[in-house]
Amino acid sequence: MEAALVSVATGVLELVLGKLGTLLGDEYRRFKGVRKEIKSLTHELAAMETFLLKMSEVEDPDAQDKVWMNEVRELSYDMENAIDDFMQSVDDKDEKPDGFIEKIKNSFWKLGMLNFRRRSGRDIQDLKKQIIEVGDRNGRYRTGVAISNSKNATVDPRALTIFEHASKLVGIDEPKAEIIKLLTQEDGRTSAEEPLKVVSIVGSGGTGKTTLAYQVYQDLKGKFDCSAFLSVSRNPDMIHIMRTIHSQVSHQEYSKTEAANVQQVIINISNFLADKRYFVVDDDIWDIDTWDIIKCAFPTTSYSNRIITTTRLNNVAHSCCSTFSGHIYYIRPLDMVHSRQLFHRRLFKPGENCPSYLQEVSEQILEKCHGLPLAIVAISGLLANTRREENIWNQVKDSIGRALERNPSIEGVMKILSLSYFDLPPYLKTCLLYLSIYLEDSTIGKKGLIKRWIAEGFIHTEG
Repeated sequence: MEAALVSVATGVLELVLGKLGTLLGDEYRRFKGVRKEIKSLTHELAAMETFLLKMSEVEDPDAQDKVWMNEVRELSYDMENAIDDFMQSVDDKDEKPDGFIEKIKNSFWKLGMLNFRRRSGRDIQDLKKQIIEVGDRNGRYRTGVAISNSKNATVDPRALTIFEHASKLVGIDEPKAEIIKLLTQEDGRTSAEEPLKVVSIVGSGGTGKTTLAYQVYQDLKGKFDCSAFLSVSRNPDMIHIMRTIHSQVSHQEYSKTEAANVQQVIINISNFLADKRYFVVDDDIWDIDTWDIIKCAFPTTSYSNRIITTTRLNNVAHSCCSTFSGHIYYIRPLDMVHSRQLFHRRLFKPGENCPSYLQEVSEQILEKCHGLPLAIVAISGLLANTRREENIWNQVKDSIGRALERNPSIEGVMKILSLSYFDLPPYLKTCLLYLSIYLEDSTIGKKGLIKRWIAEGFIHTEG
């Protein structure tokens, strides 16, 4: 049986369930008094673990749910201690005593253990009672609002970045030219022979994938019979996505694209595009299954058609490009020259230079941003609202993480980066949050960190 893991979402509930399962095994069959309670407690905790895992994927859970989740996690540690004590009491002193004195000592020990086991049984009953009370209390004070499955319900802040005028964008000319070349080169074949071609842009959140794809789209869409640009997002409504494609390529009002189901919309799109040249950008695809649905709408009977996809995930990019003739383009962070240009443009007027006393701290801030456009824009926006004093800029440099959390003008950064966090499995979320025990900007040794993760029960020893 695979070892259980400790999780930030569920505490040690998985460990507790494993130990309760052990107590229900043949080795502990003689303790009939607590087996019924253990079975009941196991069912209760299994349901709670499922709920906590579901809640861990909600970006902004209800305040009452947060309180309830914390209570259950704390109780899981108390339960683990009680179960460990009980198991220890029944596992000790299995050997037969020799001699009269040893028999007397053993009798007294057994009497003490009997009382201890009774006490442990009561502890398990008390813990079960606490768990049920916590659940009941949560039910009494809930407002009746169901948990939302939407992981991206608010307005995506990237939607605004694509409308920046090209003249305001920094470092985009070279990657844009590279993408256009990948899309337009014909590989020695005539346009009549050339199949549908896909370019998938890959990069982490905030690297400018959407902005780059939109600028390419603006340059090339006029060369095709029909075109579409849409954001897929992490938790897409597929019928809405397909109706949006149909509306854009056919120039029909969205209300006129209504169909009974996704399959019917796909058929409508495919029939419309069958004899046309089209160019479509599918921005922000998070999983292969989503792409497998979207690609069905694009016929390969006509030639010289083009699709751009953007994604954070390599496996999604490979899937997009393996379907048709395709190229993967890995977006690069801004170099220091372009980083500095973007940083200064947001802070100083045209023709104005960065004061000499702020140049060193500016460079240090840019090094922390690692060429991530979103981070540079966020930090420069924060500094634009502060005095141009070296000590203030140094404070921002030394607390960039905390500054991001506090400043409401750059909530968009946290929103975008949080998507990557919420896409992680529970055990990796725990591993990532564990890094907060280290001092900011400290060097973290890989081997030591992995040993800590294993010791804490976050990951298995193997793999």
